Amino acid sequence: MKKVLMVLSIVVMILPILSACWNQKELTDLAFVMALGVDKGENNKFTLSFQLVNPGNVSSAQTGGGQGLPIAVYKSTGDTLTEAARNATKKVSRRLYYAHTNIVVISEEIAKENMLDVLDALDRDPEFRTTTELIIARGSTAEEIVTTLTILDKIPVKSISNQIKSSESMLGENMSINIDDFLSGLLSKGKQPILNGYRLRGKKSGAKKASNLQKTTTDAYLESDGLAVFHDGKLQDWLSNDEARGVIWILDKLQSTDININWNGKKKALTVAPIRSKTKVSAKVINEKPLINIKIENEGWISEANTNIDLTNPDVMNQIEKKVEIETKKQILATVKATQRLKSDILGFGEKVHLANPRLWKRIQNQWDEEFADLDVNVKVDFYVRREGIRTKPFWSTMKQ
Repeated sequence: MKKVLMVLSIVVMILPILSACWNQKELTDLAFVMALGVDKGENNKFTLSFQLVNPGNVSSAQTGGGQGLPIAVYKSTGDTLTEAARNATKKVSRRLYYAHTNIVVISEEIAKENMLDVLDALDRDPEFRTTTELIIARGSTAEEIVTTLTILDKIPVKSISNQIKSSESMLGENMSINIDDFLSGLLSKGKQPILNGYRLRGKKSGAKKASNLQKTTTDAYLESDGLAVFHDGKLQDWLSNDEARGVIWILDKLQSTDININWNGKKKALTVAPIRSKTKVSAKVINEKPLINIKIENEGWISEANTNIDLTNPDVMNQIEKKVEIETKKQILATVKATQRLKSDILGFGEKVHLANPRLWKRIQNQWDEEFADLDVNVKVDFYVRREGIRTKPFWSTMKQ
């Protein structure tokens, strides 16, 4: 009898931990939100665009997939994000599920005025991952970005996330920035946040039509377009091309890019591609005034040589390295000047001053925008050419003989 009572007691004790399926959700009851677009509606309302995946149409034809569009986009409005999201249930037959949301697209209008009103809802919802990519729709609405169909990736949102990774690894003008990254910059007293910009190019009217997928060259396509510079939680301006690349370089996020230099009187005769880059930013205080030192060490290879040049000559290689160092330093200083004109420390110089001299930082942090605008910055670049590709002697040399 004692054994029976003991078994019953154990069963009663473990019953509470056996209810693992109390919160189960059937897949057929869920609508997976892959991307969320946030625009400004009428009367200061939010207009949300939900990019929902259609699983049956994503599967390949070999596995019995459908022939319809891979996504469906629904819109709803509300005075807050929560209200707008819940209003969407009037149109969608399934429960919106955000655990797989990869991208949140914010319109420029929202970014300039109501960015902070968006962030709390995204950060607070336990179902919403703060590792979700955050981007700004530049010259386009968030709805246009979310509804555009793409050729290579059946789910359009994958096209954006893959392109950001590709640009980060090869071009160096963008970097992956999620909600956590943005909030970290927003809450820091010595650094302002940035976000990637995206634009819809081409005929916007054809971007969301199935015919856009049935051509080798589409009528409309998505393209990354610069970095959005924020100040106190509001979009202030944009940095593009070399200035955007300079930001990535200073933040030590550059993986690779291309640098063009002149040779023998020919412009952009040589192209050098860094394959390893390391940036160190430090601060020191001289006469109660902060000074920033930026040191960049690069290793790369010559990816293009459109001129008569002897790449086996050590003196020539030294000249190439010096030219690359000068060009890199020029771009970095141009980026610093651009951010100083905006009085927005997206480069994190304030954090370095804080680490170097907490006492001075405590005194100047409240007027750091003005201090940053007049900050002295030194840049030192070291570049080493590790290889010349599979051809050491360009065919130009043979042609000149």
